[in-house]
Amino acid sequence: MHRVVTSVVLVLAGAAAASAQPVFRSGVDLVRFGVTVLDDDGEPVSGLTADDFRVLEEGQEQRIAYFSRGLELDSDRIPLHLGVLFDVSGSMTVDEAFAKTAAIRFLRGLDFAADMTLVEFDTQVRVSRFTQADFPRLVERVRSQRAEGMTALYDALGVYLDGAFAQDGRKLLLLYTDGADTRSRLRYGELRDLLRASDVTVYAIGFQARRRTMRQMRERQRLRQIAELTGGRAWFPISRDDLDEIYGQIREELEARYSLGYVSTDRTTDGAWRRVTVSLRGDRPELDDARIRTREGYFAPYIEESAPR
Repeated sequence: MHRVVTSVVLVLAGAAAASAQPVFRSGVDLVRFGVTVLDDDGEPVSGLTADDFRVLEEGQEQRIAYFSRGLELDSDRIPLHLGVLFDVSGSMTVDEAFAKTAAIRFLRGLDFAADMTLVEFDTQVRVSRFTQADFPRLVERVRSQRAEGMTALYDALGVYLDGAFAQDGRKLLLLYTDGADTRSRLRYGELRDLLRASDVTVYAIGFQARRRTMRQMRERQRLRQIAELTGGRAWFPISRDDLDEIYGQIREELEARYSLGYVSTDRTTDGAWRRVTVSLRGDRPELDDARIRTREGYFAPYIEESAPR
């Protein structure tokens, strides 16, 4: 009999406080970046090698020590950890059935994930982790939720990101929400630091077809910011017919996505922000107009110095 690996309910008073500041873990030498390369038509570019990329950290070139293409699992690749953030608050009542259809349809195509973490949020944040064999239970969990309560979007993201720090491998998060936060104790600035510190890539699916114009524009912009900070994207489907096209685009990106890893030449453990630039080397003229989407940097490991005796 299959079972859910972990299941925990987090009340906001505890969850938000625990996630209010970025958690920096020391002793992790390999810095990882997920990278998407787009040609001048906006299509993902596949078939590149490590020699095609150049990585600069604070202006200093770094040697790529790890390189992988695509997300399919095999013996040469590290695992993919999939997260799903699912908004079940009262503001999603109108789009509840649409959002459930969207989430389940996408999950059916990700049978190569090592595990799946479902984070449901309304006034509270609830986390469950499933193995691939537990997929029917995951689908039933999504289907059984009813929209009610307020929206703790930022707290839910904070809880997920904090847990993802402990996972070794590539991390992909699908966020299903209308984008309106009405409950979180975690502020957006604090969430932004968590996103910048994380190596999770966020793809956001926003449900806003029936929102007022000014509110819609503000919430769309916030969802775009959340996704783009991680090198991901945001989409805003209007009908079920949009889903196949969106998921086709996501699948193409995932199959052409590159994972780069390097050991920083800067061994300082001060927790400082380090800006990283990933670019293509100049010996591929057909890629002169290509664009790269990835995160902008990371926070260095932090080790507190012992007080002098």
